[in-house]
Amino acid sequence: MNTNPFTALPPVVKNLLIINALLLLISYVSQNALGINLSSILGLHHYQSSQFEPYQIVTHMFMHGDIFHLFFNMFALYMFGRVLEMVWGGKRFLIYYLITGLGAATLYSVVNAWEVSGFLHDAQAFLNTPNPELFGQFLAEHLPQLQTANIEFIDEWKYNPDNLKYAQEAESFVLSIMDKRLNVPMVGASGAVYGVLLAFGMLFPNTELMLLFPPIPIKAKYMVMVYGAIELYLGFSNNPDDNVAHFAHLGGMLFGVILIKMWQKNRFQRF
Repeated sequence: MNTNPFTALPPVVKNLLIINALLLLISYVSQNALGINLSSILGLHHYQSSQFEPYQIVTHMFMHGDIFHLFFNMFALYMFGRVLEMVWGGKRFLIYYLITGLGAATLYSVVNAWEVSGFLHDAQAFLNTPNPELFGQFLAEHLPQLQTANIEFIDEWKYNPDNLKYAQEAESFVLSIMDKRLNVPMVGASGAVYGVLLAFGMLFPNTELMLLFPPIPIKAKYMVMVYGAIELYLGFSNNPDDNVAHFAHLGGMLFGVILIKMWQKNRFQRF
């Protein structure tokens, strides 16, 4: 009798685990041996970034930032995805996984474009007319967590607004922030994984799960609600130090609901 849990996995989940793990390994090797940043090439950039490519809408969901990012996503896929694949079959599960991943990228991109548009407008307004007043307004609006004391020249520039050296320093600072906002890619299977969690909660709402932190039992439907509420709160909290794409998670859940409802409307059998 085969007791190896990996060989007993359904094929789509097993291959997704392998592909994601291999790509993280390849990204480490390519970065260290060749100096090639695969996360930048395959991760999803803002559409106005010079590094954006259409294929990134798909490839980003197979890339991960580090081993911990990979582990938590793949553990959730292993725990819940295998059940869904055994219920739905491989083809339907793969369609669902890919659509929720694409849905995650769609919602993330829309929200990111809206957030960045105001930032770029104010940055360009400053670059067109660099002066200490506009620079201070830009910092207060878009980088409120940054203490002006950390920018040594800003007070001196206010007293000497015609100093070109200070203007150039401020321009370089704004350009570096623009580069960071546009060229830091979004990577990870989290959007599709949140879609998988949503589907498990809808198909098996009363199944009791044991949380790790805190270690208490909770029904699947309540777990999905809690996760969704947390992501919604964090998405709108606008914490500048938070590098998690919360709206990608919500996008995976949203598209998961839509797809499951469509299937149910078309008399897809619920198990």
